Amino acid sequence: MSRGLGTAQQKILLLLMAGLTMGLSRSPKQHFKILKSIPREWKEIDRLNLKRSIKKLYQSKLIKEKENSDGTVTLILTDKGREKALSYDLDNIKIKKPVRWDKKWRVVLFDIPERIKKVREATRKHLKNLGFYEFQESVFVHPYDCKDEIEYLIEFYNIRKFVRFIIADSLDNELHLKVHFKLND
Repeated sequence: MSRGLGTAQQKILLLLMAGLTMGLSRSPKQHFKILKSIPREWKEIDRLNLKRSIKKLYQSKLIKEKENSDGTVTLILTDKGREKALSYDLDNIKIKKPVRWDKKWRVVLFDIPERIKKVREATRKHLKNLGFYEFQESVFVHPYDCKDEIEYLIEFYNIRKFVRFIIADSLDNELHLKVHFKLND
């Protein structure tokens, strides 16, 4: 899965996909009034980064502007933007199965603190939904390339410092894993 866009751009596309109208007026005081009504994680997009991200999305023809009579601008997803936003839908991302397995294991380890237990549980849930095998409580294994999907998960939850991604040539119980994933040598 090729990402190509920054995290802020991905979040903007998802917001627009969810139906949020981002009304931006020409007045700096009103530029981010809309941000007050959205969840905390979306507020973490700093203003300069948000402006840059919106400009890049516009240049990439993923969004278009509609000028309103009151001087505000409404950002609307284009068909291309809608397609791209769907590829960032965390609940629906998939790991593509290649024609031939490269005989490498992808191992995700995490130690997400108790204070953000909900994020830890959501991460575990997403890894299981992606088809990972739970090797241990916070260690998951998958046979196919999934670096982009894991990077997106890490960025989405802002958990980079708690997660490690390893590509291994062998694991001591890989026979069991090969059976689980129905892999042939």
